[in-house]
Amino acid sequence: MFKSMMTRTLSVLSVCALIVACQKEEKSRINFPPTDLAKENFIPKPLKVIPTNQAFGLDRFTAIYTTPNVEGFSEVGQFLSDKIKAQLDLDVLVNSDSDEPVERIIYINQSDSLELDSPEGYQLYITQDSVILNSNTAEGAFRGIQTLRQAIPEESNDTLAEQRIWPIPTGKIIDNPNFGFRGSMLDVARHFFSVEDVKKYIDLLSYYKINVLHLHLSDDQGWRIEIKSWPKLTEIGGSTEVGGEAGGFYTQEDYKEIVAYAAKHYMTIIPEIDMPGHTNAASVSYPFLNGNGKTPKLYEGTRVGFSTFDTRKDTVYAFIDDVIREISAITPGPYFHIGGDESHVTKKKDFNYFVEKVEKIVQKHGKRMIGWDEIATANIDSTSISQYWSSGDNAQKAVKKGMQVILSPAKKTYLDMQYDSLSKHGLHWAAYIPVDSAYVWTPEEYEGIPMENILGVEAPLWSETISNIDELEYLAFPRVIGYSELSWSTKENRDWESFKVRLANQAPYLDRMDVKYYASPLIDWKKSRYTYEEINKD
Repeated sequence: MFKSMMTRTLSVLSVCALIVACQKEEKSRINFPPTDLAKENFIPKPLKVIPTNQAFGLDRFTAIYTTPNVEGFSEVGQFLSDKIKAQLDLDVLVNSDSDEPVERIIYINQSDSLELDSPEGYQLYITQDSVILNSNTAEGAFRGIQTLRQAIPEESNDTLAEQRIWPIPTGKIIDNPNFGFRGSMLDVARHFFSVEDVKKYIDLLSYYKINVLHLHLSDDQGWRIEIKSWPKLTEIGGSTEVGGEAGGFYTQEDYKEIVAYAAKHYMTIIPEIDMPGHTNAASVSYPFLNGNGKTPKLYEGTRVGFSTFDTRKDTVYAFIDDVIREISAITPGPYFHIGGDESHVTKKKDFNYFVEKVEKIVQKHGKRMIGWDEIATANIDSTSISQYWSSGDNAQKAVKKGMQVILSPAKKTYLDMQYDSLSKHGLHWAAYIPVDSAYVWTPEEYEGIPMENILGVEAPLWSETISNIDELEYLAFPRVIGYSELSWSTKENRDWESFKVRLANQAPYLDRMDVKYYASPLIDWKKSRYTYEEINKD
């Protein structure tokens, strides 16, 4: 412990020496116009922002340094450097010992401050000469650099120096998440999305500090994950999708690539195998699984509730054990989602029996079970998690069992709901969800669920009506940006009038990332290379 304290002390002294050296070698300071860090368009809104009304000049004389010999910190520094290069075409060296002149530094520091009371908490100190990011963990540092990225202007100020320079407002930011679980779900079963599509979604979500991606990997229309012990699941069950297209699936290597990419963004992947309902693709592949008394055939429609596993057959549980074992082995996160929704043709006693049996299998393979809110009717223990999508009664049953609840109420958080009656994509069986309705609600007080039972908020995106990344983005953005603030920022810090201004100013970033977002007329979007009509034309 003494050695680690000495290492941190030396690293702090080193950065102080760097700053002093930069100040000594510094040319005359650039007199930027006054700035206001509190007026930056941060989403999610930080806990506290204290402006000091000057500017740090990001330019080719800036370097990034990180606490040495601490796992993850140099990688976070390199991630920031890569994003600066992609945005500004500016090379910012990381932990370099070259002779290139350095006038200002960004220092990413592992701190032992007691003020940082969560793994994702961070502090940003921005002065004219330095940016110091303090966090106890690399995960916290990663969240902090997303805030710093949002403070970097899109355009350089070319009139104040010989070189291109980007002024970042000075001040102090103290930040910490309201909920540790902040997620989105992507349904790759109704329509399949490629590894590259999923990676792009991870890029966008992580920019807004979302830290969970739940993948809905199986349904009536398709099975999307390779199971080596049951190869027909993908050979047959992965061969189609809604509308009769070719479908597709992830090999286990594909899935591991997604998991690794998510890990670099400090994002947890939650795999879902939906059962005992939503199982037609599995039963077509292996008919002994089927429990609805009908001969299974490949299904390309959108009707729900007609399929079920045979919940009283031992071989079904042997199959499930293999599936959970193989997926759990390549999923480092703590969760496994068993679905459990809309199992309308499964008798109630059979449903509960099934959930109780599968809970034990999930636990056997070292995971914590999540299921849609129907699972709370079974006799399961308090370590399992209920995902509230439809039934407040089921949510209260979960609370009485001491379970944690993920908030995904369909009428508030379902990204596949239409914005309004003119929306190009989506459904409206739960509600129309315009951008303001998506944001203006209070998770902390939703339907009387106690705060201590709320694990977090997740926004699901079901894919019955979308088949490509552009359509995905149309439904997800900008609403998922609002859900990031609902789950990170405190309710005292959330305000629609403030949010809609900050959201409007996300347009340059979304355009740069080529996101085909829905340019809601409720938002006065910052002028960008797309007009409202161009973004939303048929």
